[in-house]
Amino acid sequence: MAQNPTVEEFLATLDHPRADDVRRLRAAIMASNADLTEHVKWKAPSFCARGVDRVTFRLFPEDHLQLVFHRGAKPQETAGFAFGDDTGLLRWADTDRAVLTLGDSADVAAKQDAIVALVERWVRV
Repeated sequence: MAQNPTVEEFLATLDHPRADDVRRLRAAIMASNADLTEHVKWKAPSFCARGVDRVTFRLFPEDHLQLVFHRGAKPQETAGFAFGDDTGLLRWADTDRAVLTLGDSADVAAKQDAIVALVERWVRV
């Protein structure tokens, strides 16, 4: 694989027990917002809004599949920042960073629409 693979190249060679779930969820997220871009960061697909990493898959340890909702690679000012999670899916790791943990493939399928909606809202704040 190239040193800086595209997301497609990365996913084509991804050896992970949840690779199919990653591919499906990634496709749904990208299809939901034409303004999102993506690249591989932190050894996983990362979605960007206005050039800033905002949501990144966490693929390790391999028995986990998570999405990290953040506001870029560097800490941001949190005064005045607020995000309401009406789904209850997010676990707040810090005042401006949350983690969404997914179960099996059925769990991913059941939550996909809610996840896509959360990403859509998150990239706007």
